[in-house]
Amino acid sequence: MATENPESKRKVGGGKLARSETVTVRLDPKLRYLAELAARKQRRTLSSYIEWAVEESLSTVNLVEEDGDDQDSYHRALSVWGATDSLWDVDEADRFVKLATQFPDLMTYAEQAIWKIINEETYLFLPQPKGTQVLQRDLLRVIWEDLQAYANKEISKEAFHEQIRPIVDLHYATARYVLVKKAIEGRAING
Repeated sequence: MATENPESKRKVGGGKLARSETVTVRLDPKLRYLAELAARKQRRTLSSYIEWAVEESLSTVNLVEEDGDDQDSYHRALSVWGATDSLWDVDEADRFVKLATQFPDLMTYAEQAIWKIINEETYLFLPQPKGTQVLQRDLLRVIWEDLQAYANKEISKEAFHEQIRPIVDLHYATARYVLVKKAIEGRAING
């Protein structure tokens, strides 16, 4: 069982911010002892050894298995580590969207519930030519915490909409202002 504490950033040697987060892990006594011996052999702390071992294992776990019949690069084996750039983002909402759009089969039930809500909230999408839609990630980032509270049933649907309505209205008013300004500037340049 592991728990994360993202707010446990601490300073380390030289005043630099720690590059990692604290994770509490349970190991059986034999595995811990062997990990300590391996850490000693590599002249590492146990924590550093565990971080290294996890990082190494990310290269061996494939998100996409190799399809021998197809030469398409998408169908080649793709490890968790290999997908880092396409899955990681410092912003939690963006990270969530990347997971949901690229590897929906890896989402937990709670994440699936959030994704369903996102897809049902039409104001989060801008219509595009040919009937497609684009998710407004900037708006999603702003309402992310409220959205999670609603998905976790901490607030009702009505309370959720009441809380985000001013944000959505401001977002659309700003977008309209930008479009009008660009149109006016375009006329000035072309006219």
